[in-house]
Amino acid sequence: MIALIHHAVAAGITLLDTSDVYGPHTNEILVGKALQGGVREKVQLATKFGIRMDADGTREIRGDPAYVRAACEGSLKRLGVDCIDLYYQHRIDTRVGELKKLVEEGKIKYIGLSEASASTIRRAHAVHPITAVQLEWSLWSRDVEADIIPTCRELGIGIVAYSPLGRGFLSSGPKLVDTLSDQDFRKNLPRFQPENIEKNAWIFEKVNAMAARKGCTPSQLALAWVHHQGSDVCPIPGTTKTENFNNNVAALVRIERDRETYPCTISQRLAAQEPQIRISITTLTGDLSCESSGRNRGRRA
Repeated sequence: MIALIHHAVAAGITLLDTSDVYGPHTNEILVGKALQGGVREKVQLATKFGIRMDADGTREIRGDPAYVRAACEGSLKRLGVDCIDLYYQHRIDTRVGELKKLVEEGKIKYIGLSEASASTIRRAHAVHPITAVQLEWSLWSRDVEADIIPTCRELGIGIVAYSPLGRGFLSSGPKLVDTLSDQDFRKNLPRFQPENIEKNAWIFEKVNAMAARKGCTPSQLALAWVHHQGSDVCPIPGTTKTENFNNNVAALVRIERDRETYPCTISQRLAAQEPQIRISITTLTGDLSCESSGRNRGRRA
């Protein structure tokens, strides 16, 4: 994985995203090792806090000042850095004041929120400017467009889109479910249950058909769509394979080549299916509390 991170940085990737709950802690340690040898100076580093995992797997949401400070100090140590560029609150607590103090002390540069409602974003932004909000956004998950995206843009907050490939669905389609191990958290997500996968198979079929006509992969098409949502949007597809990373980067090349017509065509072709897409997505992602539990395992696509 360290070699893959170095390959990504050499290819021009400038943002590395992790969290203290991935592992827990092991992903930060891995990223910390990858940052050595001059890599740190080439990237912006983002990590998160807010979820504490007990030894028995029990999850606790924490945001009290003492925990915030301890979590930050722990991440700094594991990452081997003096300052975190973007520090997200992984699950939202009502207090942002301690984060403001960490900025003033130089331990973090900017504050971010992860999976926050529009009202929470406004409250937090009133205490201290929020730099970025991380949320799930893809052709398969578009509920955030109703009020969260407009709120971020009204306040001038950057948007970091995780799982831009629909947790792998927009790469492989329904057959993805058959390849998941029993330990893969996606097997328990509502959207990956047989009845929902079957109903939404047509979404992948349309994306796949359009990608074939354009001479690209479904993943590249899906990433092109997310990129086309605005210059304030930064998708963060995750991968463990160099081949998949290279395919993702190729989406940027295609956007540059066809920037005036290609992404617009995607939106126009899918516009006729807009009501059905929204209904299906609402059905599949309705139980966000259930899906959120899987978001902390460190795999995003």
